[in-house]
Amino acid sequence: MPRRRPDGPRTWHVVGTVSLGTVMLLLSGSALNLALPLLAEHYRAGSVATTWIVLGFTLTQTSLLVVSGRVADRFDRRLVYLVGIALFVATSLGAGWAGSMGLLIGLRVLQGVAAALVMANGTALIAAAVPPERLSQSMGVYLGIMAAAPLLGPSLGGYLAENVGWQWVFWLNVPVGLAALLWGALVLPRVKGARRDPVDLPGAALLTGWLGLLVLLVSRTASGGFEPVDGLVLALMLLLLAGFAARQRFARVPLIDPALFRDRPFVFNGAASALGAMGWIGEVFLMALYFQNVYGLTTAQAGLAVLPGPLIGVAAAPLSGFLGRRFAPGLVARYGIATAAAGLALLAAAVGRDTPYAVLAVGMVLVSAGNGVFYTANTTVIMTGVPEERLGLVNGVRLTLHSLGLVLAPALCAALAASRLPAPDRHLLYASAAHQPGAEAVDALVAGYRLGLSALAATATLAVVLTVAAARSAPDRRDPAPAGKGVPQNTGSL
Repeated sequence: MPRRRPDGPRTWHVVGTVSLGTVMLLLSGSALNLALPLLAEHYRAGSVATTWIVLGFTLTQTSLLVVSGRVADRFDRRLVYLVGIALFVATSLGAGWAGSMGLLIGLRVLQGVAAALVMANGTALIAAAVPPERLSQSMGVYLGIMAAAPLLGPSLGGYLAENVGWQWVFWLNVPVGLAALLWGALVLPRVKGARRDPVDLPGAALLTGWLGLLVLLVSRTASGGFEPVDGLVLALMLLLLAGFAARQRFARVPLIDPALFRDRPFVFNGAASALGAMGWIGEVFLMALYFQNVYGLTTAQAGLAVLPGPLIGVAAAPLSGFLGRRFAPGLVARYGIATAAAGLALLAAAVGRDTPYAVLAVGMVLVSAGNGVFYTANTTVIMTGVPEERLGLVNGVRLTLHSLGLVLAPALCAALAASRLPAPDRHLLYASAAHQPGAEAVDALVAGYRLGLSALAATATLAVVLTVAAARSAPDRRDPAPAGKGVPQNTGSL
């Protein structure tokens, strides 16, 4: 019999402490984007190594999300979450003192491990603690904070990097993480895992290898075209994918239950989440670099330039939770991602050397508002009605699909943005304010930014199509009911 989910102050303490831990992760990651030019200059690193400061983290996190969810389903979700917070604090302390680019990337990989332990269990902890009729509202608060953190991060990162040093982008995590660790230890309930199945480590290794090669292939082909060596990468990637699929089919306890991917609404909504994430994070990544390389702004000024979007995004996700109690969450998600696609199309058409800032601000606001609404509603559609003993698995798969977009976004956007530069000049993608690109390089970068934003607009448009397909493939061929007015039938095989 399912455990009764309490309501009241303790529930909101759970939402609060999980939100604080998640904010630490997301704020740190997005704040780092603005500090990348300073890091490249400090370590005298090229564009590829600098990009891997981001990719090393996101790739590791994405690869381990499903494993982390499985581990929490088997053992103690609270313990797994708190271990992740503690590891992130420790690696943040070390990252500020990293003596080389290689050591910094290694610490970022460990931070990816910590982030997987936290992210795979945050939404599951809330879903287990909140009554179903209040889940949409709670998710609106939690995901609203999640929406704000990565978008406010560039402003914070720009200020810290320019005024007190890039090291504080990492060191700020220490007091925040310690507060989240203490609060979580006091208020999070002990939830012993209901499953005693072994974790599929071979499957996890195959999935990790496939994701790594996918990112490598996207990065290489987007920047330099398809070369003979890329054919070998593609063949190996397909071999690993086939091995993973075979492993999941015949393993006694697969890492990912294949039945989950026979649920078409789940697949369509999960794929839409991945594409939406690409547009959201990719836009912030590109515009932060655009304002430094084209407008000639300092790191702190570029952080302020991208601020209008985050300010709207802060309100958009809670608004989605409110709308989700009155309209079908699937419908809310659809209109949200359509708004984001329109904003990306506007930015792609508008970017140039002399584009008025007001025009760009409108585009950034549309992207942030649309994605804030979409992400909350999309998560509610997927998570509502999931049995408690499968929360870790379903949330891990959901986050893996979402994080796949986060992994691909910087690789694709960095490659496309630099693709119009001659190969010897591609380090200028991360040029600092002290080493501004020349006129020809700026023109090439503008063309690259336009190409990257156009690609993101296309992915967001495809996400709109997928949300429509999810609604049409639902058992009753209509959007799930609003929260509190019946249990949504979003994923029948769950």
